[in-house]
Amino acid sequence: MLNDDILKALIEGIIYVAPEPVTLEAILKTLEGEERERVKAKLDELTADYEQNQHGMQIRQVANGYKFSTKAEHHEVLRKYVKSLKPPLRLSKPALETLAVIAYRQPATLPEIEEIRGVDSGGVVHTLLERKLVVTAGRKTVVGRPILYRTSRDFLVHFGLKDVGELPSLKEFEELAKRALGSEEIASEVRSPESNAAQTPDLESSAPAEDAPANGPAPRQEEQAAAAQEEVASPGEPTKEPESPEPDESEISG
Repeated sequence: MLNDDILKALIEGIIYVAPEPVTLEAILKTLEGEERERVKAKLDELTADYEQNQHGMQIRQVANGYKFSTKAEHHEVLRKYVKSLKPPLRLSKPALETLAVIAYRQPATLPEIEEIRGVDSGGVVHTLLERKLVVTAGRKTVVGRPILYRTSRDFLVHFGLKDVGELPSLKEFEELAKRALGSEEIASEVRSPESNAAQTPDLESSAPAEDAPANGPAPRQEEQAAAAQEEVASPGEPTKEPESPEPDESEISG
C-alpha cells in the first residue's frame, strides 16, 4: 500500500497526463490494490488544494471524470498569452527523416545527408534552418569546405531533451515527433541513418520510370514491318505494296 503523499502525487500525475477527463474507476484500475474510499479521499484533498489562491490551476469534474483546467478569473491574461504563441510546427516525412539524420550524425554536411537518404535534401535542410530546428556549425575541412549542420536549442526544447546525449532510439524519436511537432505525415518507422541508400526511395518527388524507349518504333511496329517485308520478298508471288501496320492504341499519345 502506498503512503499518503505518494498516492496523492500519483493521482495528480494521472490527471495531468490524461488527454480526456479521467474517471475514478480508471484511477483505481491504474493504482492496483488501493481501496476506493482512500483514493477518493485523496482525490478530494487534491481538488481542495488546487482551489487555493496560490494555484493557477484547478481540478474540475467534467463528464463524470476529473481534468486540470485554468481558473476563470485568470482567463483574460491567459488568453492574451496563448494568442502570442507560435503555431505548432508540422514536419513532413522528408523533413523528419533529414532531421533524424542530422541529429544522430551531427555535425553532418549536405553531401553526407544526401548519401544516407539517397535523394536531394537541400530544400529540406533549408526548411529546417528556417524553422530553427537546425543551425550551421562551420565548414568541414575537406575539398570544397561544405557547410556542417547540427541540431539547435529549439530542437531540444521541442523534443524535451536536456542535450543530444539524451537522444532516444529511432523508434522513440518518431513517437516524440508525433507529440512535439504534431506531424501527420510521419512514416510508421523512421529509417536508420545507416540505411542503404539504394533502399531509400525519393520521398519528396517520385515519378514512375519510363520503360518504353524514347526514340524509334515500338516493338510491335517493328515486328509488323518485318513481316510485311518478308511477304514482299517471298519468291513466286507477285510483288505488292506492304500494308501499313495499324497503330497500337496503347502507343498513341493523346
